[in-house]
Amino acid sequence: MSSALEKPQIIAHIQKSLNYTVFDSRWVPCSAKFVCMGNFARGTGVVQIYEVQHGELQLVKEIEKAKPIKCGTFGATSLQQRHLATGDFDGSLNEQNPAHKLTLECVQKFKALIYFKGNRRMSFQTRSVCLWLKLEIQAQKKLIAACRVSSPGHAFNDQDRCVCAGYDNGDIKLFDLRNMALRWETNIKNGVCSVEFDRKDINMNKLVATSLEGKFHVFDMRTQHPTKGFASVSEKAHKSTIWQVRHLPQNRDIFMTAGGAGNLHLWKYEYPAQRTKKGADDVDMGVAGSVNLLQNVTLSTQPISSLDWSPDKQGLCVCSSFDQSVRVLIVTKLNTV
Repeated sequence: MSSALEKPQIIAHIQKSLNYTVFDSRWVPCSAKFVCMGNFARGTGVVQIYEVQHGELQLVKEIEKAKPIKCGTFGATSLQQRHLATGDFDGSLNEQNPAHKLTLECVQKFKALIYFKGNRRMSFQTRSVCLWLKLEIQAQKKLIAACRVSSPGHAFNDQDRCVCAGYDNGDIKLFDLRNMALRWETNIKNGVCSVEFDRKDINMNKLVATSLEGKFHVFDMRTQHPTKGFASVSEKAHKSTIWQVRHLPQNRDIFMTAGGAGNLHLWKYEYPAQRTKKGADDVDMGVAGSVNLLQNVTLSTQPISSLDWSPDKQGLCVCSSFDQSVRVLIVTKLNTV
């Protein structure tokens, strides 16, 4: 049994109060900078770039936008360009260049809509920007629920791609972009707040989905049974909504969940002795592992709205909360768990 001193510790290294509501925060790859995005009380959007210098945060750039900014990502660009893609409350996607000296230069702009056959369409409301348009997926006969979140994955070659979407009625749907088809779906009984593959650039391995009622589900995505789907394990992790899940880039079996009570929980997934077994129909089916709580901490009295690990420095992350604060955190001893 590990002692408390041997467990990872979540340390609030820097905290800064802001004069606006922060919806998302993202590390700029290959740098000591991060971006905060949100909206001012007057209804306009804001993007700020901060740099960590000698234990303090220095504001590098601030740009005000016409519409509040909901989300952003560096996931659709190269490390050389490091363009920031943002989504606003008007349904627009903007690709911008944070390295521009005077302003966040706009590179591309387009509407973020997903089109369904049968003349049905809906805005794609998500905390992670998904840069794909006019995806023709056969609409189901039942009413399509509002899509809350999405996560791309299964990008282990130049042809295969999947997008997992979570809905406010508890549906989770996995779309195969190569075949333009619904590959798998399930329902976790509560509204889905966040979904994330443990890594996006490999053959599907694990997927974590969080819900409004404080429970998360880990699906083993390597083996899909024709009727039972993917094996999963669930955990009642928080006493409030789990708004975010983020996997550690340097170790895909470690992930952090962010709760509505202002707390963070650090988890590790443990694989079973065998990941597959023969079902009653003599067809391979997955075997779920287990999750262990490594550490938890309460940072705020308000929900933590975003969290992002540094892709370069293991254990370094940034999070924002609805108390209009941004915090730089250090998580220790991740190599020993």
